[in-house]
Amino acid sequence: MTDTAFTVAPDTQIHLTAWLREFASVRRASAHSVTAYQHDVAGFLAFLAQHRGEAPSLKLLAQVQERDMRSWLAHRAAGGMAKSSNARALSAVRGFYRYLNHHAGVENVAALQVQSPRLAKPLPKAPNTIQTNAMMDAIVGQDTDGWLALRDHAVALLLYGCGLRISEALGLTVGDIDAAQGSLRIVGKGNKTRIIPLLSIVRRAIDAYLAESPWHGNAYGNAPVFVGERGKKLQAAVFARMLIAMRRQMGLPESLTPHALRHAFATHLLSNGAELREIQELLGHASLSTTQRYTHVDTARLLSAYNAAHPRA
Repeated sequence: MTDTAFTVAPDTQIHLTAWLREFASVRRASAHSVTAYQHDVAGFLAFLAQHRGEAPSLKLLAQVQERDMRSWLAHRAAGGMAKSSNARALSAVRGFYRYLNHHAGVENVAALQVQSPRLAKPLPKAPNTIQTNAMMDAIVGQDTDGWLALRDHAVALLLYGCGLRISEALGLTVGDIDAAQGSLRIVGKGNKTRIIPLLSIVRRAIDAYLAESPWHGNAYGNAPVFVGERGKKLQAAVFARMLIAMRRQMGLPESLTPHALRHAFATHLLSNGAELREIQELLGHASLSTTQRYTHVDTARLLSAYNAAHPRA
């Protein structure tokens, strides 16, 4: 973290060397990991030497307080270090402190309990339209009993055509479908209910499945829409296994999961001009910021809008 030369007290240096040796031999860490951890802890010790004005000894390490740890993390952040890098460095320092606790009797609760930097969640990977359409074609054409292929196709269309979570799609009952209004009643997270439009293509897929299903001749009300081969509510794991088989058969990316179809719904809507607030309602997000994460991958449209509308573009 710093290029300034500093001195480590002999007792600390002895245990640092022993810790790295144990990390490499006992835990079988790679040479790259050992070097990274050595660099992270050395950076911490260098900061501590400058921050406290003395060579870091075991006595000083035992006296480190939570505000010292926060100052070190702030120093790294000010130097342009990413949150992920800071989280790794903190993990390394904690590991060294745990070693000192066991082998040198150095107890320091503050160093172990300081909050790790909150990492930003990775952006969702939405499949493009070509990949999505290929998956839909593969599902409806899969080599299985006809009604099962129709069932899987209807579920997939609910994820991509209506933006449902897999749990929401599989939680649908016959009574949730309002044919007269062309809508679906969805029970989402926190048992919150929302009404969404039922696209004609999705409705036709559901109707085709129900017409062929051997379990829906007299189904009504609270009967599940999607069932397994024995007539019980379809489990998400069953649909997920089918999707894995289909994407591998088609050579599609492993990131094409049930939830990725929901991401694709939001991203493709935004690409075709839908408003963020409208997408939020359809997805059932309580916060607009959550919806923004879903659609953040569509930078091309944002750049296009900038070029078309900004006076300096």
